[in-house]
Amino acid sequence: MFLRFLKFTVSLLLAGGVAAAGVGATYVTKWTRELPDYRQLDNLSLGAETRVFARDGTPLGTLVPKIGDQAISRTLVRLDEISPFMTAALIANEDRRFFEHYGLDPYGIARQFRRVAQGEDVQGGSTLTNQLVKNTLLYDEYKQARTPDRKVKEWLLSVQVERAFTKEEILRDYLNAIYWGDGGPVELYGIYSAAQAYFRKTPKQLSLAESAYLTVLVPSAGRYFNYQAVRPLMKTLLTRMVEDGWVTQAQADAAWHENLQPRGWQITYDANGNVKSAKLVDRSAKELKAVTTTRAPHFMGQVEGELVRRFGREKVYGSGGLRVYTTLDPKIQNAVETASREATGMPPGTTLGAVIIDPYTAEVLGMVGQKLSGSQPPADWNNAAQGQRQVGSTIKPLLYTTALSTGLDQTHREDDKPISFPCDTCKGGVYQPQNFEGHTTYRSMTIREALDRSLNLVTVRLADRIGLQTFFTKLRELGVPPNDGTGLAAALGAIETTPVKMAAAYAPFVNGGLYRAPRYITRVTTARGEVLYDASNDLTKPKRVWTPQIAFLGLDMIRGVVNDLTGPQGGLSWPAKFGNWPVAGKTGTSNGPKDFWFVGTTPLYLGAVWVGKQQGGLMPQRGYYSGLVNAPIWRRMMEIAHAGKTPTAFVQPPGIVYADAPDQGWLPGVKVALLDPRYKDSANTPIEGDTAPVVYSETGWTPGAADPRTTVINVDRTTGRLATEFTPPENVVPRRVAIEDLPGYAPDPSPQPLRDEQPDPQAIKAVRAPGTAPAPNTPDTP
Repeated sequence: MFLRFLKFTVSLLLAGGVAAAGVGATYVTKWTRELPDYRQLDNLSLGAETRVFARDGTPLGTLVPKIGDQAISRTLVRLDEISPFMTAALIANEDRRFFEHYGLDPYGIARQFRRVAQGEDVQGGSTLTNQLVKNTLLYDEYKQARTPDRKVKEWLLSVQVERAFTKEEILRDYLNAIYWGDGGPVELYGIYSAAQAYFRKTPKQLSLAESAYLTVLVPSAGRYFNYQAVRPLMKTLLTRMVEDGWVTQAQADAAWHENLQPRGWQITYDANGNVKSAKLVDRSAKELKAVTTTRAPHFMGQVEGELVRRFGREKVYGSGGLRVYTTLDPKIQNAVETASREATGMPPGTTLGAVIIDPYTAEVLGMVGQKLSGSQPPADWNNAAQGQRQVGSTIKPLLYTTALSTGLDQTHREDDKPISFPCDTCKGGVYQPQNFEGHTTYRSMTIREALDRSLNLVTVRLADRIGLQTFFTKLRELGVPPNDGTGLAAALGAIETTPVKMAAAYAPFVNGGLYRAPRYITRVTTARGEVLYDASNDLTKPKRVWTPQIAFLGLDMIRGVVNDLTGPQGGLSWPAKFGNWPVAGKTGTSNGPKDFWFVGTTPLYLGAVWVGKQQGGLMPQRGYYSGLVNAPIWRRMMEIAHAGKTPTAFVQPPGIVYADAPDQGWLPGVKVALLDPRYKDSANTPIEGDTAPVVYSETGWTPGAADPRTTVINVDRTTGRLATEFTPPENVVPRRVAIEDLPGYAPDPSPQPLRDEQPDPQAIKAVRAPGTAPAPNTPDTP
């Protein structure tokens, strides 16, 4: 087809008739209207890598861009960051008259016309500008297809590009855009990736011999696998560079005698630089394994999601890439990972999700989404931020604190006796909750004791007293809204959310009653330093959900869960205690049991740990309890996170008084925090009446016939994929899906970051710059 087009063009030129000119003008007008805007080269998306850093400036990794479904490796570089040997070799080999033509090489075109007229095959003839246009502006339309209209558009665009851009800009863009072969996990685009893959060097460090080698791979990257065939091409190129005055004969001779060893090859040479033997010993040696590692991949996945939400994929992966400074603290991340690896005593076939946040900022400091095992890379699914799981009795402190905010106090009493509520969808038409394993005391008790013992009957009575709408409003403010159609079962944990969201919901206990959504990013700049986002300038204010006094009263209750009683026969959360640090927290278990939880805090850090089966199956009903499974994992990660720090106390606001616990038989010597009557206005949550009759449903709470082939996930209705904490609440819908279909709902696999490196000086400078947020100092079963 292309050959026929050239022959047709030659005949038109030879004929030179008016009719031919008219036909040519018609086609040129058509093609001109279809041309993409050549000015796109100014901010062309070449798929640059976005680099991500921890809060101390050390590299976390790279978000690798894609062309279609294929990940690529491309880092944009300036012309002064490339060896002059490389640019000279490229011009000498690909376009010797680059600095003399205006996008079209008349000699090259004439040579092709002559070959066509003589019945020979078409070879070469494209300028660097032609190739740049083909590989960028016309790539999406033609995908390298050789068609007549593509060639004409290529010529027309090349002339426009040459008029608008300097030769240096064209050469720079070409070197950043060209394809250099298969890099294993990624495709190699641009001179930076090529230098890294074939020689583990930067483009600036390339020698003349290495530059010549990479240049002869440009027309066909597959030449890598036949070094003997490459060698004569290098000889020809070096001779051409001497002829064109790019290098001296002495430099060319030295390059020819260089002991060149592309990665994966073992080559020996004779005294004259000829190849004696060449053996490809490792076909994968040129793969860029450095772009993949297991350092915080689940955290990196969340960072990617937030970046795409804020800036769009084009900004994240194009325009030179971004430099992203995150909330992750390497020490805290190590603590979470170590606790995950060391976790023992978990039920068979289970995994976990764990997170530590700063309760004062909601910054995520460390996260693992799977049970880590040795050196094996974790699965992509992130249970800490993606897995929607029933929270069990970890919801109870939020209910009890809401009750305190309506004017009740810890000495308020409710009956621990059987109770039932009308329920159209429940068996027998009534909802009849029970305590764990059916144990009932048949007496009135304070809600302090009830929370210590995690009694369901007292809890549902308390929820009924303050009203579900009052409770549900507070849950929405705390970022853990109830499921549609859920009734009183929500008070016992029939609510699904993620560990990171549950940690954020507990943060107001510590920080004086303020809720902030979890945050992963502190600062984002372009590759050249332009600031796109700075958390210190974020005008979003935290939401006050409780007064400081009510928040502290709630904290005092979950501090009691950990400390009021100790030992297996007493408290539920005592295994979370460590050192001299004050600890507060709550266990949780969904019915089945299917999910084990512990959410707890110290004055410095707040963490959540979930344990369960990935597919949502049941765990053993005996021998495993959240207090004895999750609490030790939480304790271990906190021990490491707090190492070397001096224990401090929780901050107590004014307006708090203490009294002896009235249930001396249950809580001997325990002091409970109460609200000073002078601060009665601190209990300022109005009780909301039900806007519609409440139907108490046990859906999602009452155990039923478990189907191990399916699970319930929250889906973003706009994308059809799994919802994350970045999905607007109005777009989140629950869906039951087959386990085998889960990969189709998951986000793109988390890109793997780079191996550990030295801190980037620019990153350190950025995190230390004025205005940058400082690093911080800062039913239910046992």
